[in-house]
Amino acid sequence: MKNIITLVILVCASFTSFGQDAKSQEILDKLSKKMKSQNSFYVEFSANIKNSSTGTSETETGKGWVKGDKYYASFGENTVISNGLKSWTIVKEEKSVYESDANEDDDESINPRKLLTIWEEGFKNKYYKESTLSGEAVHIINLYPKNPGSVDYHTVTLYISKAKSEIMKVIMKTKDGTVMTYSVTKFSVESDLSDSKFVFSSSKYPGYTVIRD
Repeated sequence: MKNIITLVILVCASFTSFGQDAKSQEILDKLSKKMKSQNSFYVEFSANIKNSSTGTSETETGKGWVKGDKYYASFGENTVISNGLKSWTIVKEEKSVYESDANEDDDESINPRKLLTIWEEGFKNKYYKESTLSGEAVHIINLYPKNPGSVDYHTVTLYISKAKSEIMKVIMKTKDGTVMTYSVTKFSVESDLSDSKFVFSSSKYPGYTVIRD
């Protein structure tokens, strides 16, 4: 479980934007434009991590609601809530809640919007090929970190629906042979999300210790 969370955070790490391939950049720009036009949405996803040399095989599911810069995301038994100003990371096994400023926690949290726009910062990109996934035509684009010496992964592969211009799957390969597969199982635009969803309420977590940075 902790390995999956660590890899998700690595995918979301921020560097400097850098694109090279014209065809892939055009597809990614279109995808970015669509995501920016959708202020509020709901997403469900699964993540699997495997390493054949260590015998590791873990699978977790997650879901998230996003409204502007606010989000509520659950991944396995962990939940992250952010109202754009404050973030709360709720760790069930510890019965603890870690509160911090949203801007300080931004690069270390499971932000659904970042998971769906990971190509925008820190990567070179190159178009690989067209294929099909679950019977749907997709573009396959490879991402390579601009500063490979500073990260633990070497390639991120995106599967993008040609018809919907949406991410369907992401595969990340790390330098130690670990392969993480992240699949979007549901995506829908939400127009009636209440702001109260994005604020931590201690009454919903009785017995939890709140730790403030």
